[in-house]
Amino acid sequence: MSIGRVVTEADPAFEIEVPVAIIGAGAAGLVAALSCLDAGVEPLLLERDPVPRGSTSLSAGLIPAAGTRFQRAHGIEDDAETFARDIQKKAHGQAEPTTARTVAENAGRAIEWLADRHGLDFSVVHDFSYPGHTHRRMHGLPSRSGAELVDRLRSAAEAAGVPLLTEARVTTLVADPSGRLRGLVATRPDGSQERIGAKAIVLACCGYAGNKVLVRKYIPELADAVYFGHPGNEGEALSWGEQIGAQLRDMTGHQGHGSVAHPQGILVSWAVIMEGGFQVNTEGRRFWNESSGYSEAGVAVMGQPGAIAWDVFDSRIAGITAQFEDFRQAQAQGAVISAETPADLARLMKLPEDVFLATFAEVAALKRDGATDGFGRNWQGVAPLAGPLCAVRVTGALFHSQGGLVVDEGARVRLAAGGIVPNLFAAGGAACGVSGPEAGGYLSGNGLLSAVTLGRIAGQGAAAAAGHD
Repeated sequence: MSIGRVVTEADPAFEIEVPVAIIGAGAAGLVAALSCLDAGVEPLLLERDPVPRGSTSLSAGLIPAAGTRFQRAHGIEDDAETFARDIQKKAHGQAEPTTARTVAENAGRAIEWLADRHGLDFSVVHDFSYPGHTHRRMHGLPSRSGAELVDRLRSAAEAAGVPLLTEARVTTLVADPSGRLRGLVATRPDGSQERIGAKAIVLACCGYAGNKVLVRKYIPELADAVYFGHPGNEGEALSWGEQIGAQLRDMTGHQGHGSVAHPQGILVSWAVIMEGGFQVNTEGRRFWNESSGYSEAGVAVMGQPGAIAWDVFDSRIAGITAQFEDFRQAQAQGAVISAETPADLARLMKLPEDVFLATFAEVAALKRDGATDGFGRNWQGVAPLAGPLCAVRVTGALFHSQGGLVVDEGARVRLAAGGIVPNLFAAGGAACGVSGPEAGGYLSGNGLLSAVTLGRIAGQGAAAAAGHD
């Protein structure tokens, strides 16, 4: 990897010294900073952009967690063991076991801590289910948007007094001859550099999905897909990890998505599918089992003519999905079209009418009979579509990578040769996630699950490491 250097210096000197430096101010970094400060240690948060946004701002802002009071308020009984099983089932048993167990056990506490300590008004999405989750456990803020989540986290960090250095791109980590990390070098927009010493460092700078070379290497099937993540996700954490001998895992793992409105570039919630909608290609035909999940939908849609598909649903489903800010934006920009009949909808979509009508009738019959189709989708108990009908033209997208630095239960970076780096922590996309090596292993919300849960643990651990230094 060509980005992100680690240099060794015999007697490193720094312009300033801080107890903890956190690289990246998306959800993972902001949560780590709040957690570190709550533990009694003031961190320095470094962000390459003028305003912290990151990939979090482009997401739906939903965090899965089990056994929360928000679930119990809606009569949802859930527990960490069931959550952990769901993670592994979706990942076909290939999720990193320590991290899968850690995030399942700690996500609920992290959500309630953010609500109680920092005023984030979470609630559970209780009116529809996400694929792979045994129970309804997706938690979000009122707008159900990642932009609101990162804004609220930033506001909480500002209110708590977390020092934030923006427009500071960390290019280099500095180690001493023993191999211990001692600090970092940040480059400013004018080319000047700042050397900052730190007793502990948290990598919260996401993965490599914004690096075209690495995407072609690890995820070639999505190399030409829309990239729906932050352009700063260039893989520095992975480069630093390689140079210090960290253990890397599941580098081919990623979150894709098969429902990004095209050409508007707006995320359309998978609720339009899970509540009874379906996808067709430009020939008017279904082409896969849409209930599998939205991550693998990215590859499925990219494999269709022109890399284009249509989400087909109805006004009832649109009403449910309108709780999401992204969907409301898609409606406002004209991405959602509607018609009273399937024939009228086909004409608006400019699809072969006879083929689309046959597909629509086949889905209606499958729902009526409660049957399983040839793709493996079970339609039992799924409500029929009724006019007004709706459709959105969509394409496939790559959101973020899921492979990365393997961490222990304390979010400390593991070494490939054994042991850990005692003062280096990773969270979010910088850490190996819990989706395994394939897109189909991504359970809804896995990205923010790792960001928020490991972010909190990393902040606590970094505070302890700095205090014990």
